[in-house]
Amino acid sequence: MTNETDLVLERTLDAPIDLVWMAYTDPEHLKQWFAPKPYQITECQLDLTPGGIFRIRMVGPDGFDTGHGTPGCVLEVEDQRKLTWTSALGPGYRPNEMGEGCESFPFTAIVTFEDAGNGKTAYRAVAIHKDIADKEAHEKMGFHDGWGTVASQLEEHARSLAVRA
Repeated sequence: MTNETDLVLERTLDAPIDLVWMAYTDPEHLKQWFAPKPYQITECQLDLTPGGIFRIRMVGPDGFDTGHGTPGCVLEVEDQRKLTWTSALGPGYRPNEMGEGCESFPFTAIVTFEDAGNGKTAYRAVAIHKDIADKEAHEKMGFHDGWGTVASQLEEHARSLAVRA
């Protein structure tokens, strides 16, 4: 269910759902793929309980740095099926002050994972915004290119986990 203030990215990833879930929910794995290269995630905190923290620090070769990153809040976790988090709230459901750039508007991410058969995962990410202006700002920042790139990096990282096993 989406509406006019949502941005949606859907992919079928060539990796099994358990490894995609591990890559998405383990901070050490998430740091490997969550930023479009050459940007990097240098810090990551993720507490997979409702009210838990979701915080990343992204840096880039152009001097881009989110600082310590505004901590988001995990809202919902269904093992190997769904992860919902928001930048509007911090840990413990405390309202956030919004920052600058990509942290200047609140949004909620609903990420779902379904077994697509043959070792593949149906991956869907929906970014829900409070209004059209925030949606358009996120889109202009490169939502589809950025989130599309990291979906490919997620697939690659999850596949590498199978090779290591």
